[in-house]
This record gives sequence, structure tokens and C-alpha cells, in this order.
Amino acid sequence: MRPSESPSTTMSTQLKEFQEHLLKSKKIVALVGAGLSVSSGLPTFRGSQGLWKNFNMIDLATPDAFYIDPGLVWQFYSWRRYTALKAKPNKGHYALAKLSQMGKSPQSDLTYITITQNVDGLSSRSGHCKENLYEIHGSLFDLKCTSFMCNFVDHNNFKQPLTKALADTEEEFDPSHNRKRSLDEQEVSISPQFNPVKTLSEKELPQCPVCKDGSLLRPGVVWFGESLPLSLITKVDNFIESEGSPVDLILVIGTSGTVYPANSYVDRVKLKGGKVAIFNTDIENDIVVGKVKDTWGFKGDAAELLPLALKPLIGEI
Repeated sequence: MRPSESPSTTMSTQLKEFQEHLLKSKKIVALVGAGLSVSSGLPTFRGSQGLWKNFNMIDLATPDAFYIDPGLVWQFYSWRRYTALKAKPNKGHYALAKLSQMGKSPQSDLTYITITQNVDGLSSRSGHCKENLYEIHGSLFDLKCTSFMCNFVDHNNFKQPLTKALADTEEEFDPSHNRKRSLDEQEVSISPQFNPVKTLSEKELPQCPVCKDGSLLRPGVVWFGESLPLSLITKVDNFIESEGSPVDLILVIGTSGTVYPANSYVDRVKLKGGKVAIFNTDIENDIVVGKVKDTWGFKGDAAELLPLALKPLIGEI
């Protein structure tokens, strides 16, 4: 930013340069993280101190946690499914959905994919074309059998709750405690109380309909310590590396883009001459003021900034 330029002038200049490149781009990738869904009412996985009923969320999102206490883990994921179903796609989701439809139109010479690290299903519920949406961390609404001898997968299962025993585990707090009470004629706020975690047997949890021994179903997400789905990663690699011309533009939305494989996608696009546009609440200042070559930074709510930035290409949302 020049000494005489204000932040708003810099933003306007960045936006104009980005939109000029956007309209010339023939091959675009969007890399989406949890920040896009914040405006839909879903905190980031590490938000709210990363706790659920005083349990560390990361500790519950592992194969070991499921092996030790599947009832606890299923109550956590039942809550996550419930909150995701209550949420609605925001304007950022709809902007990418419209971009995805352009990428599938026979009249358009644009090729496009969305790589989402989110498991909340909001991208697919916004009308995003399934053919160019890659949910590399899975989905809360997919279920998989835990038996090594069974390949059963149930996609887009929106039944809630999944079992009778999980029915009253969806609210994190007991609403009867979340109110003010009078104490010596003064109103005193009472801290909200967690609904207690129930002890559930495996028979009370989702069961595989195929296995005769009643094997457990698990959430169809990629847990910490697990590999990403090779088939999806191969498709993404083929798009970036093998299919025709190099990527002209990668949109990094609601994510730091610093964790593998996200960081590799950004680096590979830049290495082949592509440019980067970041939409996030946390961006390095040098990027925001335009000091980083071939990189634009739009700091703020991605759900609001993304439709504005893409407007010359996709129109109004």
C-alpha cells in the first residue's frame, strides 16, 4: 500500500485486479475451510475453545476414541449432525454453487472444482454440482460399516436422530438452567449446564443393515490419524496436473491453507503460474496490502466477500 492510499482504496484496487484476472481465467479451483460456514451458525472445529461438554473435540475425532467409547463419540457426532442440519447455506455457498454450474455448462469454456475440507454438507445443500465437489474430509451424513469384511456405505443419510437412544443427546446444554434467577431481589445469571453424557451400549447405536453380527456404523468422516480418500485425492491431482491447461486461479476460502494437502494445492498452482485469492478473517498484512506477488487478500467474512468478488462472473446471488 502506498503511503497516500487508504485501506479502502487498497481493497478497491485489489478487487479490480482480481476481477480482471477472474474474467480471463479458464480453470479455477476453490479450496474451502470451516470459515465459510461460520456465517451459517457453525463454529470452526477449534472454535469455542474446541470443547463439547468439556470434552476436547479433537480427542473425540479419532479411531481410538471410537474404539474405546463408541457411545460417547456417537453422541458427539449426533450433536454435530443436528447443528449442521439446523444451519442453512449462506451466500458464499451459493456463490460457489453458481460457479460450479457454470463449470458444467456446455456453453462455458470454464472448468472448475471445489475442494472442501468441511463435513457439514452445506456445499451440497446449496445446489453445488456433485460432479465437481470434492469433500476430502468426508461428510457427517455418510455412514460406514466398521467391519473389515463389509463395504457398506450409506450416503446422504439425513435421518435425525439415527437411533432412539441418541434422541435426547442433540442439545449440548440444558435450557432450563440457561436463565436468570432472582437472588435477594437481584437478577443473577446462572451458568448454562451441560446435558449429561449418557452411557450407551453398542446395541443402542447405529448398526450395519448388511452385517449379520450387528457391526457398528461410524460417521463417514476422516478422523485424525486416518488417510484421506485416495480416489478423491487422485481426481484432484488429475485436475490440477493432468487435464489440459494449468490452473489460472485458486480461491482459498475460510481456511489458512497451511495444512497438508491444502498447502500443496496452493503451492502447485502458484508454481505453474496460477494466482491466489484468499478470503478469510485472518490474513497476513503483506497479502492484504498487495505486497505478495500474484496473491490477493480479502480480509473479513468470506460469506459476504466472496459473492461480491465473483459478481462479474456469476452475477447476483
